[in-house]
Amino acid sequence: ASAAFLEYGVNLLVLVIGLLVAACALLKGARPTLGILRDALAQGARNALPVGIACAIVGIVIGTLTLTGIASTFIGAIIAVGENNLFLSLVLTMLTCLVLGMGIPTIPNYIITSSLAGPALLELGVPLLVSHMFVFYFGIMADLTPPVALACFAAGPIAKASGLKIALQAVRLAVAGFVIPFMAVYTPALMLQDGGPLAASLGYPVEVAYILLKAVLGVGLWGVAVVGQFLGRATLPERLVAFAGGVSLIVALPVSDEIGFALAALFGVLHWLRLRRQGQAPA
Repeated sequence: ASAAFLEYGVNLLVLVIGLLVAACALLKGARPTLGILRDALAQGARNALPVGIACAIVGIVIGTLTLTGIASTFIGAIIAVGENNLFLSLVLTMLTCLVLGMGIPTIPNYIITSSLAGPALLELGVPLLVSHMFVFYFGIMADLTPPVALACFAAGPIAKASGLKIALQAVRLAVAGFVIPFMAVYTPALMLQDGGPLAASLGYPVEVAYILLKAVLGVGLWGVAVVGQFLGRATLPERLVAFAGGVSLIVALPVSDEIGFALAALFGVLHWLRLRRQGQAPA
């Protein structure tokens, strides 16, 4: 029944389009619309070429990984590395997901990354939800990262700019987002998972709120460091202080949070005082 309904809908759509084209051809004032339609179809075909090439390259990459068994071998390597250093294992998993997620739609992206890279993180003791979100997150981020950067190449014709230039700019603007999954692994409360020492002393909601505040502040500081703009234009020393503060807030080390909050306050004071001395009204 659903197939018959779909066929009926397609036939109806084709009929409506045909009637509209016929009306444009018969009505004198509407005839220029046919020329616009022709140009739009030609432009759409030209714009689809870079996307089609990227999809073809992705097919080669995925076929190579699955047919040669490199994916399973790499998972074993990730587990072997993670036994001694979890951070290096997470970096390798990130790189794997960035390759596996190139140019793939959302649902197949999750299926591929979770089935190939997800089990490696589970073997290393990462919680189930966090491990799946980690691999899925970086699988989606593959739409921004060169050389494929499918979303950027699709946006290229709209912006009338090079897809590669858009991809480089997108990675620059989204650089803080690349570290949030790492933070979720070391502080699972960011994804509402089992609490840590802070939850035991102050309660689980307090820990979740604290981790969320720390993550938002860290991402904001990284954004200032990369973009160079806050209340006004940030200087290089201010950007370095913001970057160091963001790193301190994101890493899960003793006293790193205190250092991060102190650096964030230092950046805010230095930035505001400099703008005030220069007579610039903070935006």
